[in-house]
Amino acid sequence: MANKRRLEGRIALITGASRGIGAAVAKAYGVEGAQLILLARTVGGLEEVDDAVRQSGGLPATLVPLDITDGDGIDRMGAALFERYGRLDVLVGNAGSLGTLTPTSHVEPKIWQQTMEINATANARLIRSMDPLLRQSDAARAIFVTSGVTTMNPPYWAAYAASKAALEALVMCWAGELNKTNIHVNLLDPGVIRTAMRARAFPGEDPQTLPRPDSVVEAFIQMALPDWTGNGERILASGIT
Repeated sequence: MANKRRLEGRIALITGASRGIGAAVAKAYGVEGAQLILLARTVGGLEEVDDAVRQSGGLPATLVPLDITDGDGIDRMGAALFERYGRLDVLVGNAGSLGTLTPTSHVEPKIWQQTMEINATANARLIRSMDPLLRQSDAARAIFVTSGVTTMNPPYWAAYAASKAALEALVMCWAGELNKTNIHVNLLDPGVIRTAMRARAFPGEDPQTLPRPDSVVEAFIQMALPDWTGNGERILASGIT
């Protein structure tokens, strides 16, 4: 096909890569020729994604079984990637946590902290560790997955909405600092997608009526390309696909 191998020679790190949107993006990037670095907590899930990438003709991935909230581990990964590759071309910050849907006054401090750590603080550590690697790329692209809850602030979603709002502020601040560099940083809202997180949030919903995770991969591909010019934008996947 004419549009194959659009990421040939690009080195891409994807967090939350063992299932859902992260796994779908990893498989799509693999088909497009990217050298993948896949991060998630579950080794088995990472291995399944790697097997799928290889079966589709992609390169063997570098698997990083790591909790995204392990800041020291993220720093060690950054050092290891610099030692092995010397640069990073694409960063996809996809890992996320729903927390608990409950009245705001009932959110347990432990759940609040965990949700903020996964959705916001971990990405701050990721940026801190990956920024030097991205600066070594001729056209680095960073994509962070956000959610429509930041525009709606629905009742009972306080922990998740606040953590995603914090992520958006973090990414936009970083993007503004990169205006005169080769790094373009953006937010991507995939919309309503059939994921395990969606099923937890809406247990009465029939998941078969929702779009599959692979329905949004084209947006992730296009935003990862060297010719993507946007920086500091919040983009709906439906506007690209």
